[in-house]
Amino acid sequence: MGFTFTLFSTRINFLIFLIVLSSPCEFIQSPMDFGPLKLTGTTDTASLDFGRMSFRAPFALFRPQSAEDIALLLSFIYTSSFSKLTVAAKGAGHSINGQAQALNGIVVEMDSLPSSIKIHRDEEKGSYVDVSGGTLWIELLEKTLKEGLAPRSWTDYLYLSVGGTLSNAGISGQTFKYGPQISNVLQLDVVTGTGKLVTCSPSKSSELFYAALGGLGQFGIITKARILLQESPKIVKWVRTFYEDFDQFIKDQELLVVSMDSKVDYVEGFIVLNKESLQSSFTAFPANLGTIVPQLYQNETSSKVYYCIEFAIYDQSHKGVKLDQVVKEISKEMKYLPTQLYSVEVPYLDFLNRVKVEEVNLRKVGMWDVTHPWLNMFVPFNGITQFKDLLLETISSSPFQGPILIYPIKRDKWNSNASAVLPESGGKDEKNLVYAVGMLRSANPNTCTKRCLNEFLQQNLHITTKATMDLGGKQYLPHYTDEEQWKLHFGGKWERFLARKSEFDPLHLLAPGQSIFKRTQKNPASKQHY
Repeated sequence: MGFTFTLFSTRINFLIFLIVLSSPCEFIQSPMDFGPLKLTGTTDTASLDFGRMSFRAPFALFRPQSAEDIALLLSFIYTSSFSKLTVAAKGAGHSINGQAQALNGIVVEMDSLPSSIKIHRDEEKGSYVDVSGGTLWIELLEKTLKEGLAPRSWTDYLYLSVGGTLSNAGISGQTFKYGPQISNVLQLDVVTGTGKLVTCSPSKSSELFYAALGGLGQFGIITKARILLQESPKIVKWVRTFYEDFDQFIKDQELLVVSMDSKVDYVEGFIVLNKESLQSSFTAFPANLGTIVPQLYQNETSSKVYYCIEFAIYDQSHKGVKLDQVVKEISKEMKYLPTQLYSVEVPYLDFLNRVKVEEVNLRKVGMWDVTHPWLNMFVPFNGITQFKDLLLETISSSPFQGPILIYPIKRDKWNSNASAVLPESGGKDEKNLVYAVGMLRSANPNTCTKRCLNEFLQQNLHITTKATMDLGGKQYLPHYTDEEQWKLHFGGKWERFLARKSEFDPLHLLAPGQSIFKRTQKNPASKQHY
């Protein structure tokens, strides 16, 4: 092994010294003194994330070269007298509220692990890939495509780590068909909070396997995952339709994911607040905006809200199916605005990597590395119209920058044993559907002051509180600050969540940035079972 430690404080020199005694390591001494920190260079990433709203400086960065390095670190802390030290795993740093930060603790930078991607074709299990937890999904996609294969379920943005999304759920427009990314995992390698490196699956150490999936990093650090693959298409038919009526917008989404699920491979929806919102959400769509904007917003001052369905059909030429014919069959059942259907054919890689186009454009205008007061929720089927009303009553359309996503997913595509939480079932009238909503707002530093940002956060809090208490909604990528809120969030899963925490991270070393548990003293009577 040959991991790297960047020290932020001499208070853990003793820990470093003991580790040095047991393994050949390379350490990079930080020039910073104990006390107020002014981070420079790459160390900034340990205290800042994509949300840019939380700053928690760690004592040290840990750059492991293997899973065994991480196990050694956690095992040492678990058995040592460092009663306040915590550890957070950081992948691509795309969290919003400091979830991957560790105030006065150690941040494990997962991108230092060698990127290992091994593809397997098995007659019984089908095709799958073993991939290290710090690998980005874009790296995995590019490698599997060379073999004519690809994972089945994705996130909209591909520059996220495998371990990071599996610790949450991993959702996108394919979720209705294949479930979230955590429903497409065969096996995991996990380092628990006690320093045990465990290979787990539905049939081996299954409690840890399901705990880690959607577990917010609370039970272990995912160092490797075995993920299902399928044959990859070459071409995607990418379609968008527009609506004035929200009810019809919802009905057509349900038509696609329920009645047309054998033909459609991807479904998402957008709330279009204004012309600027339309142009923003169409950045990556290679269509002529000149034909769309005038028809929807003939009046330059129009404040009318529209709704857009985006769906995609993957190339089925090997089955003798023509994409244009499939679109025709599907669209004739839909009731979108007349003439408001736009479609293009793009390579599969370009479609999945579509948000990269938006990133490039936002970087050009200085709107990528800004504050992101995002809100992501799951809303019960029966409450989606009320939620839409709540959303539009709360936010102001004029300064809003960023897309608002809204699309259905199927409840039965989620494994209830996993830690991830969906709203409680409301009975048969739910049609097996839950809605994913993402209000992906950016705070323009040129126009949004600290007061403006606080207003955005207050709006998010109002929406979250009302949606949770009145509609039974649940936050996705949740952010709460006290145990009672977390208890409400997990609902019937809370007791199991507590039991799993006690078993796999009894001292509460892991993922302190989630603010679920406080670090505890060592309990000599604690036992582990695998």
